[in-house]
Amino acid sequence: MNSWRDTASASAQEDLDGLLNLVLPLAQELLGKNGRFYPFGASVSTGGEASLTAADAGLGDHPQPDRVLAGVYDGARAAAAETRAAAFVSDVLVGGSDAVQVELEHRDGIALVVLVPYQPATFKRVPAFREMSVAPGTQRVWTAG
Repeated sequence: MNSWRDTASASAQEDLDGLLNLVLPLAQELLGKNGRFYPFGASVSTGGEASLTAADAGLGDHPQPDRVLAGVYDGARAAAAETRAAAFVSDVLVGGSDAVQVELEHRDGIALVVLVPYQPATFKRVPAFREMSVAPGTQRVWTAG
């Protein structure tokens, strides 16, 4: 089976790798501090600068995570002209196991889902990440429509 890297440009690979390296440590830190986190995002501007993103306020003190994630998607779509890559990060349950899900998307047409199962934090206060898996994802920002 071919890897997404076989067809992706060096720039797209660098953008997506950079986003993953930005968001995974933050997700791990948030899990260690709080035991969970609300969905958040990150993006790479057309100038190459990476930054974190979040949903607009106004969802209340304890919003549903799916509503927060929808807000992060909306924000990324609104900024699509100024960005070249985006990441969307959620704390999910997959097959009965906790996992960090990172949806990565590049304006070149690449969409991936990275799942990183984890063992919740105990005494060390940092969850143990397990081996990640990568699968094709869904385009949410740069769609064909």
